[in-house]
Amino acid sequence: MDQPAPTTSQLDALADEYWQYLLGEISPTEALLLGDHRFDEAIEDLSRQTEDRHIGRLDDIVARADAIDPARLAGDDRVTRGVLIHEAQGLADEMRSRVAEFDVSPSTGIHMQYLQVAGQLPIVEPTHADAVVVKLGKLATVFTQAVHRLRQGLATGRTPPAVAVEKAIAQIDAYLALPVETDPFVTLTPPPSFTEDQVTAWRDRLAAVVREAVRPGYAAYRNALADEVAPKARPDDRSGVSWLPDGGDVYGRAIRRHTSLELPAYDIHQIGLGIIAELGDEYRQLGGEVLGTTNLGDIFHRLRNDPELRFGSGEEIAAAAQAAMDRARSAIPDWFGRLPKSACVIAEIPEPGAAEAPLAYYYPPAADGSRPGRFFVNTTAPTTRTRFESEALAFHESIPGHHLQLAIAQELDGIPTFRKHAVVNAYVEGWGLYTERLADEMGLYSSQMTRLGMLSFDSWRAGRLVVDTGIHALGWSRAEAIEWLTANTPQSAINIETEVDRYIGWPGQALGYMLGRREIVRLRGEAEEQMGDRFDIRGFHDIVLGSGPVPLGILGDLVRTWVTA
Repeated sequence: MDQPAPTTSQLDALADEYWQYLLGEISPTEALLLGDHRFDEAIEDLSRQTEDRHIGRLDDIVARADAIDPARLAGDDRVTRGVLIHEAQGLADEMRSRVAEFDVSPSTGIHMQYLQVAGQLPIVEPTHADAVVVKLGKLATVFTQAVHRLRQGLATGRTPPAVAVEKAIAQIDAYLALPVETDPFVTLTPPPSFTEDQVTAWRDRLAAVVREAVRPGYAAYRNALADEVAPKARPDDRSGVSWLPDGGDVYGRAIRRHTSLELPAYDIHQIGLGIIAELGDEYRQLGGEVLGTTNLGDIFHRLRNDPELRFGSGEEIAAAAQAAMDRARSAIPDWFGRLPKSACVIAEIPEPGAAEAPLAYYYPPAADGSRPGRFFVNTTAPTTRTRFESEALAFHESIPGHHLQLAIAQELDGIPTFRKHAVVNAYVEGWGLYTERLADEMGLYSSQMTRLGMLSFDSWRAGRLVVDTGIHALGWSRAEAIEWLTANTPQSAINIETEVDRYIGWPGQALGYMLGRREIVRLRGEAEEQMGDRFDIRGFHDIVLGSGPVPLGILGDLVRTWVTA
């Protein structure tokens, strides 16, 4: 007897089950960030017992989705099935790697996660304000669990890298040194309806919970890092996960999750080396025109060390970012048919943690419209920040990069909600990097010097393929990674060190940028060749952005279907 054809409602029910479990059980703070206030008082459970329960539930969802025959599904339902399998499997695999036992990254560690999202919480109603006080009261328990997970890692030789531990301790010390009155958890944005007296009373409640629960939790975590973890942390010459007992499995899972590809680490390493070599000719051409030299070493030295190419103040950094974004906003109607309704605004990366933060990052709008998209720029140590790279950075993080991509995804109709917010790294970051070159086609760079910044960022992302695999698969030391990037890219010393430490603490994530961009460029080239005069760049961009974040294989299917249609 033939198996009955699965219906859209069956698949949608499974997708909704995954999404509700993700928000309600795994990431209630993410739900709040998205404007879903059903779980405002809840907080993440980091215990291994709960992690095991999550893995079992996610594996079950993957198995049930995998059992649905894609041949019996309509095109968009096939996309939903594929994205669901990728997302649930990737999350389960990350938990299977027991990342909580060794993750104290300055970028992704638990101590920074809550500080980074504090200013983004959409507290719109008085009930939301009450709930967040309850949520913050549970942070001490989260840190108690985090310490216990680190102790589990210590017991099995799965320790964090020393550089991450040192930076995490410094970040926590900086946070604890802040006056309570300026604590990020006390200065949360109040509901618009609050009177001045209500705001004061609410902030007094927040200050009390910060003193009684939040800061004691941070302090206990900090002391555990200093007293228990640091003495056993992996030294700088063994920073990668390859030095963990199960490091090969950990990194293999990370590659699949962050690239959506089945590529061995060695092959990725070679791809990066090849791109670095190809960029040499472009540097020589632009370097001769702008800097008067075609010698790569001289070009890199000038870009890295010339003080005239650095900003003089944080205000200049923000102004340059704003100008680039405004210029791109005016140009996008000629290159995109679908445009986002949500606005994108500039903001500065807040303290504490800005010194260890990347050059910039983007936060998508709240799904309920209470928060616009935000392009965060790092304005600390402005004389170390390069003018010539600021435009490529702005195009990547805001328009036409992540804001167009992620705001459009949230505004899509007729797809399951989880797809609007899927974390498909190679698609998301691949698009961001693609738009840095697209901006050149669009004529958005203001000078040949800023086009050199585009090349510098290409070197940086290609170098990530070499360095990330070098650290986590080939056993490179931290010093080797820094030395390689210094020799093969014009990135500044402070950025190289910050980035290497980011790769050390977040295995595999840095691979998605260039591998994702390569696939988008390849698909565009195939479409242009097959369609000839029928090719329309607006149509291509709309098809790439029109289904939300998807694994690269599914993106290829979507583009090929568009070409033949």
